[in-house]
Amino acid sequence: MAEPEGTVINTDVKQKDPSEALVIAVTTRAIFNLEEEHKLYLEKGKEEYTRHQKSNQDKPLQPGTAFAFIQAAQYVNKKILESNPAEKDLFDILVLSNNSPESGVRIINSTKHYGLEISKFCFVSDEDSTQYLKSHGVKLFLSADRTDVCNALRRGVSAALVFQQEVQAPSTPLRVVFDGDAVLFSDETDQVFREQGLEGAVQYERAMEAVPMGEGPLKAFAMHLGKMRNKFSQEKSPIRTYLVTARSGRDMGIRAIKTLREWGLAIDEAFFMDGAPKGPILAQIQPHIFFDDGLHNIQGARNVGVPSAWVP
Repeated sequence: MAEPEGTVINTDVKQKDPSEALVIAVTTRAIFNLEEEHKLYLEKGKEEYTRHQKSNQDKPLQPGTAFAFIQAAQYVNKKILESNPAEKDLFDILVLSNNSPESGVRIINSTKHYGLEISKFCFVSDEDSTQYLKSHGVKLFLSADRTDVCNALRRGVSAALVFQQEVQAPSTPLRVVFDGDAVLFSDETDQVFREQGLEGAVQYERAMEAVPMGEGPLKAFAMHLGKMRNKFSQEKSPIRTYLVTARSGRDMGIRAIKTLREWGLAIDEAFFMDGAPKGPILAQIQPHIFFDDGLHNIQGARNVGVPSAWVP
């Protein structure tokens, strides 16, 4: 596969086979806190931004929202290789950036400073850098740019918008929380709810109870994560997954559980919130990342310091 111009292979990291690995692409603003630099870019332009990055290239950037998630993915790789040194089904992290390679030196230096195992840095000047996701076998794309995320989803790649926030690095294992409708599952029931209200949605779910729900935008990523999790016993797994959904357990939980069973996707814990705020339960779980399609839920998660990613 031809690499796009501006790709820097990290020779310090063993390169993975993208057909077997769980490839995650993150933008620089998702992994590091570049808010000041981004403001400079918007206000003063590319040249000033490049000058700033070059003159600060040895000054490590502060961790951003997706930083702890990437660290925890590394921990999973370590545990998988400890149990089977020949295993190829690992996390493979690459950085996708609109920086030029010269202003990207600071990005590379920062990842090395923190010991992040990034296998490739793709510095692409194209307006739409998401065109390279499929050729790299990317299963999840995290970006701080809404247009990028929408473009990735249109290309059929699981993607989410990361909001910059101060994040306390949670301890291992890797903990990932998914919302249900419009994230793991399709938004069919959401649509019924919008048109016919809660009563209509409950009746629809009862009628459709035996029929698995359609796939949501993050199903492919969740399935691969589940496959990695299944290499271990539940007690020893370095991955824990959660479903935290606004559905009520009594009326609308059965179909969700049956769908997961039909897919063969084992989830460690499922919480049916019946419309209650998700913040308190997320504060207890302390996930490395939380995926939701509702901005009010994202805000609730951010209020309790949980790294959040919005699936538009």
